[in-house]
Amino acid sequence: MARQSRFHGTSGLENLARRGGAAGGFGALPIELDPLEDDAHEPTERARYRAVFISDLHLGTAGCQARPLLNFLKHHPSHTLYLVGDIIDGWQLRRKWYWPQAHNDVVQKLLRRSRKGCRVVFVPGNHDEFARQFDGHNFGGIEVANEAVHTTADGRRLWVVHGDHFDGVIQCAKWLAYLGDNAYELTLRLNRHLNSLRARLGLPYWSLSQYLKHKVKSALNYVTDFERAVAAEARSRGYQGVVCGHIHRAEMRTIDGTLYCNDGDWVESLTALVEHLDGRLELVHWGERIAPVSSPAPQAERQLS
Repeated sequence: MARQSRFHGTSGLENLARRGGAAGGFGALPIELDPLEDDAHEPTERARYRAVFISDLHLGTAGCQARPLLNFLKHHPSHTLYLVGDIIDGWQLRRKWYWPQAHNDVVQKLLRRSRKGCRVVFVPGNHDEFARQFDGHNFGGIEVANEAVHTTADGRRLWVVHGDHFDGVIQCAKWLAYLGDNAYELTLRLNRHLNSLRARLGLPYWSLSQYLKHKVKSALNYVTDFERAVAAEARSRGYQGVVCGHIHRAEMRTIDGTLYCNDGDWVESLTALVEHLDGRLELVHWGERIAPVSSPAPQAERQLS
């Protein structure tokens, strides 16, 4: 049971942002929260899923796909919603302030979902690490936990963690991670200009950064090492699987007998992991630019040799 912070209630998230700003070097987020009585005008959502896992929203950056995310959340009500890190991008907000109304709408949506009975669990990542000091507290109905455990309908215990602790660059050379983050933002900026041109030419969306990730051997080795390390740690802790984010690459497969699930991101791939009411796990690819693709059922998951 999460501890109720003395900053409980709707204003608690505002205080979390303000106190987090002091720790992380940026000011209070301009979150304009809708009044509680507005909930009466909205129908209660019937949960279609046991759980939904999303991560790497990167609210506070131009790359965040807030509108598609809102659309996804509207169509995927669940009993539990896990926010698996890098929800708010404190790194970028320290460098340049960016907070459009769509990002405010996402925060409102999450708070509203909690008020309507959905259990919302926020597992901070490295970009919103300021929230890790509030482990075990509850803000506006949203639980903060540095790690969590989710039990599926068919009895599998899944470790829920962002995953940055298994990133050697983050742990050993944080300055290099900041440098890489700047390079990533530059790539996303080029990507937006490139795809504006492609759209005028009638060509479909194409991701430059994802192309580079798939083509650069060192990037592929990094991803493989990360996946193995996270799965091995989950196995050593006695869990049947792990759900993480961090590397912006959605995947679901079995590694040495342990289920590895990465729910992807909402910057490029627009992906989420969902648990159906019968315990079946599925990766959802959202948005018109990416055709919906379902991941195989647990018994059909391919092995990583």
